Amino acid sequence: MYSRLQALQRFFYSHYFFGGMRQSVGVLLPALVLAGIFHMYAIGFIASIGAACVAVIDQPGGPRRYGTNGMLAAILMGSLTALVTGLVVGHSLLVWVAVPAMVFIFSMLTVFGKQGGLLGFACLLIMTLTLRQPLTSHDVLQHTAYSFFGGVFYFVYSFIIHRLMWHREEQQALSVAMFATADYMAARAQFYDVNIDLETSYRRLIHAQALMTEKQQAARDTVLRELPHGSGKADRLRAKALNIFIDMVALLDTLVATHTDYATLRRTLPESDVLVFGRDALLKLSRNVSDVAFNIARGRHAKERHSVKAELRAIEYEIETYRKNGMTQDNPEVYALLVQILRRLRNATRLVDRMGGHLREDNSVELVDRRLEQSLNRFLTRSKWRLGMITSNLRLDSSHCRYAMRIALAIALAMVVARFIVVVIPEEGLGSDYSGHSYWIILTIIVIMKPGFALTRQRNGWRLFGTLIGCGVALVVFNLTSSNDVYLIVLIMASIMGYSLVQVNYMLAAIFNTLFVLLVFHFLAPGGSFVIGERLIDTVLGCIIALLCSYVLPWWEHSFMGSLANALKRANQEYLSTGLHYATLTRAQQLARAGASSNADGSTDPTLDAEQHEAELRWRLARKNMHIAFSNYASAFYRMMDEPVKRQKHVPQLNNLLIQNHILASQITAAIPVLASLDAVPPGIENSMVAVTRYLDDQEADPPASIETAGDLATLAYPLRQMVKAASLIRKDMQGLSHA
Repeated sequence: MYSRLQALQRFFYSHYFFGGMRQSVGVLLPALVLAGIFHMYAIGFIASIGAACVAVIDQPGGPRRYGTNGMLAAILMGSLTALVTGLVVGHSLLVWVAVPAMVFIFSMLTVFGKQGGLLGFACLLIMTLTLRQPLTSHDVLQHTAYSFFGGVFYFVYSFIIHRLMWHREEQQALSVAMFATADYMAARAQFYDVNIDLETSYRRLIHAQALMTEKQQAARDTVLRELPHGSGKADRLRAKALNIFIDMVALLDTLVATHTDYATLRRTLPESDVLVFGRDALLKLSRNVSDVAFNIARGRHAKERHSVKAELRAIEYEIETYRKNGMTQDNPEVYALLVQILRRLRNATRLVDRMGGHLREDNSVELVDRRLEQSLNRFLTRSKWRLGMITSNLRLDSSHCRYAMRIALAIALAMVVARFIVVVIPEEGLGSDYSGHSYWIILTIIVIMKPGFALTRQRNGWRLFGTLIGCGVALVVFNLTSSNDVYLIVLIMASIMGYSLVQVNYMLAAIFNTLFVLLVFHFLAPGGSFVIGERLIDTVLGCIIALLCSYVLPWWEHSFMGSLANALKRANQEYLSTGLHYATLTRAQQLARAGASSNADGSTDPTLDAEQHEAELRWRLARKNMHIAFSNYASAFYRMMDEPVKRQKHVPQLNNLLIQNHILASQITAAIPVLASLDAVPPGIENSMVAVTRYLDDQEADPPASIETAGDLATLAYPLRQMVKAASLIRKDMQGLSHA
């Protein structure tokens, strides 16, 4: 879809690269200043270790207060970890008990989600790097103090950068989310291409939707963390970013509501130009969104866009032709569906044009939806940290406990292997030097091993190949030049790229991180190519141990799919119930306004207005939660499909649940606004909604044989039938999973 040049542009203007630069500079600055100016090489290295521990938490996106609290926790817990590790590393018995125990405790922090996992990894990182060499009691206190001040330095540095570059961070988080939205639109366009298999199209769409949900949540937490409150320059910038975000979410709703039975559409209209024009219109809109995203990242105004007027007029002409040929009588539901697709494309075009208009300097900074102004903070991610979350997971049926036990066992085994090598190999050979660097095996394991089997196995290969290539690149650099200035430049570039790529391409990140570490060791202890070979041997051993231990108390994804399926069904139930409540209050409000217009003062009940607004907010919150639940389920399902075949359980039911929940959510999005606009709900439509609700409550239902289709009601017939069918199939598959 995109050329390599466009992909590179997207990366270098993204918050990944900007965040990588921020982290790299913050980590290297203590070492560069202390070593380059004051020649305190050891102190500078230790301070950089402390800074690196805190930098792990400083990830792009998310509410700023969580990042601040996480970095403060990393400073305190990292310093305590360095102190304990330094005290036990010189005692052969204590280290065998303390290190696996700390690994288990820090790995259990994954119960607190992504932020907890990052904090645990930060502590594991500083523990591993403190294992490099034995320390005296005096050295331990100094090491802890230098590490602490390094972490404090990074915290202050990050705080200053965030205060100065807050708008840049918002722009980049927003642009990444919009790029993901553009990719989602391109994936949806494939459904209108009869030459592409529907199953393949669904797979691509769900992958794109899961990724888009993640990026939009990161943008939501970044853009909404501080809202505009005045008319100053900063408030105007915040208002523009907020307007673009609101329109981006509205665009997603418009796209989701266009879901249809594409198999029926292709079968009914296999040679129709409507499919071709619909595909081309979506592809053009996708390119427009991508262009807007690119201009947001660059801080520029979009000068030109790809017009979709020709496609919209052609679709309108085709629909009019179908009407004249009698489709309204012969197949009214398909005709209503085509009209609905045209309306959605028009709405999408309007939203995309408005997003581009927000970038103009002369554009108004008024919010596009003033009703949301006082409630946007309710859409932020909330995190709760309780000690009970850890204690309640200290059991074998907990995936977090199994992961902690697995990685603790791997670390203990790594220590045994390292000790065995030191004892077996003669002291004058590899052993004497190897003992000081065996921590690299432990570092490899904590980087590779993840709670899921598939991700651990995937990272294993990436890490191994990345280290191999990184060692080869280091050899080339060392053979091409002996200039320390060149080495320093390469070291800084490798550090920036390593931090930038860790969330984008893990293998490339492993290449740059390996090169960075080898250059660091060159400056600390110049020794030629022996360290390069040592790093490679360490990595191979770490990968082998990680792979072997990944089969110990594994947590297969199918074990968790049932609870994720239940969570997704409940999210759709909440989405439907809040939507129906919103539609009911909206109809009541319309009746009240109609009655007020005949009164002398023309006033309406403010209580009813407030209730309707609150109901709409609850529906929007339920929609956000539904998208997150769907993303969690889809991601887990595709992780399961990457596991061994014999560990893939109930694939047909789980795949069908994925599709039917997607259909149900899409049709809810399409139906609720129409229900809200009606003066009264006819019996057939009312009974259909009751049937959907009963099916989702795991009860028998009797959906009506026919649904009213007079006038605008025809636009509800197809969504309601799809909702009834999807809810029925969800109930059937959930019962099958329960019995299994």
